[in-house]
Formats: sequence, C-alpha cells, structure tokens
Amino acid sequence: MQFDDVVLGRRSIRGYKPDPVPRALIEEILALAMRAPSSMNTQPWNFYVITGEPLDRIRAGNTDRMVAGVPQSREFRTGQAFAGHHRDRQIGVAKQLFSAMGIARDDKDQRQDWVLRGFRQFDAPVCVIVTYDRVLDGSDDTPFDCGAVATALVTAAWSRGLGTVINSQGIMQSPVVREHAGIADDQVIMKSIALGWPDESFPANAVVSDRKSVDEAAVFVGFAE
Repeated sequence: MQFDDVVLGRRSIRGYKPDPVPRALIEEILALAMRAPSSMNTQPWNFYVITGEPLDRIRAGNTDRMVAGVPQSREFRTGQAFAGHHRDRQIGVAKQLFSAMGIARDDKDQRQDWVLRGFRQFDAPVCVIVTYDRVLDGSDDTPFDCGAVATALVTAAWSRGLGTVINSQGIMQSPVVREHAGIADDQVIMKSIALGWPDESFPANAVVSDRKSVDEAAVFVGFAE
C-alpha cells in the first residue's frame, strides 16, 4: 500500500473478527511504529500487548466496576468536558456511528450496550496498552511522543490489514488493568489500542469521520499569495 492510501483509507474499527493475531506480526508492527519521532530521542513509550484470558479478565473487571458505579481512574488528565466546536465534532461522529448501527436516540438499552462495548475494548482479540516511564511524568513532551507512536502503530497495523481504535474506555479502571496486565509501578498508563482483523459486516466500521479543512486548521505566514 502507498502511504497516502494507508492514511486516507484508515478508519477506526469497532467490530472485530475473533481470529487471533500472530505475535510475530504484532512485533513487526511495533518495531515499525517505534521509528516515530520523540523529544530528543527519549523514546518514553512501552507496550503491554494482551490477549486471551488476561484480556478477558480486564474486560470483565473494567465493565463490572463501571456498571457498579466505581469512579473511573484513568492515569492521564482528561481536562474539562468538550464545548463549542469540539463538542459539535464529538456529537457529529456519535451521530454517524449511531445511525450506522441503527441506534435510535431514545433507545437507552442499545446506547448502553454501545458504551459497554468500549469498556470491553470492542471485543478485539488484542489490546495494546501504551505506557510511559513514570520518571518523565509531568513533561508535556512525553504524552506528545506517545501520541506519535500510537499514530505510527495504527497506520502500520492498517497497512497490514489489521484494524485498530485508540480509546480510553478500556483503561477506565486502571487498578484492573495493572493487575491483569502486570504493568510495572514505574509505568504510567497512557492509552489503549484495540487491535484485530476488521469485521467488514459490522456497520460502524464503514463510518469515516469528518475532518476540518486545511483552511480551517492552518495559518500560513510569509508565503506569497
């Protein structure tokens, strides 16, 4: 695949086949992803790649605690609730997904089921937990670098026929994740990435989210008209 085809073709995958993903393929993807740039070559990232029974235990613990009303305990700052055009974009993609899935606005059961899918890592056969070295906590460069490696990871996976979705729902209950993934105390849990073979029959997988234009996003200074 050409680079443009990967970038323009990639989309977030929320429905997966149960087929396992070979460890060697994941290692190949990680090796490629880690060519991403980082601040002064610090390479702060680490990965916990989980499948099988340990992943099932994380799903169950994460879901049970959230349904029981246990406050979420993500280890990164989420900031204030979105407002203005950021909130509009959030609502926009939600409308696209609910429309594709046939979930009506007043269908509380189906909406709840959709939320629970996120807590279960969208039932993907593999979950990649991205962490960073705690000694770097407080540096804005570090999460920026983790974003770069996550982007490289999802595009590398897509180029090899695998789907992903970067998410926070799967790490809402960090004690559960730490216990069953064996995450070391010197690591901060940053994000999770569901990974697997896309189920092309799953309606939400066809959704392509809108993007603002270059004119909206970029300011050019010093260029001739």
